[in-house]
Amino acid sequence: MDCTVTWTGGAGTRSGMGFVAETGSGHVLVMDGAPDEARPENGGRNLAPRPMETLLAGAGGCTAYDVVLILKRGRHQVSGCSVQLTSERAPVDPKVFTKIHMHFVVTGKGIPAAAVERAVQMSHEKYCSATIMLGKTAEVTTSFEVREA
Repeated sequence: MDCTVTWTGGAGTRSGMGFVAETGSGHVLVMDGAPDEARPENGGRNLAPRPMETLLAGAGGCTAYDVVLILKRGRHQVSGCSVQLTSERAPVDPKVFTKIHMHFVVTGKGIPAAAVERAVQMSHEKYCSATIMLGKTAEVTTSFEVREA
């Protein structure tokens, strides 16, 4: 797996903290920093997600992918899955994630809560590389709800 990240404030402009990432699979992701009123030359323009937001979103995508796949393999009729992530970061550099909570909402027909609980647990403990990696610095907790379609 590879990725190239390029600063978009180059080419003589020396302004902004925007970046474009091109993934090995040929997709593009844009990131930007927050504006810095005290030192505008060091801040972003708030045109895209922050890199740490992108990291959190990637973990959410990784674990949601696992949960849907595990449920589908169990022949459950899944019609929707979302995961809401909330996090806390260390107050000083490096401002790593210290807490991450993932709340899953799974929608489908007749899906037992035990099946969703098992899928979330399997993702959290065995399959989701991103969550397991972030768990080295953060306390990762989960909750879920099942909604009938």
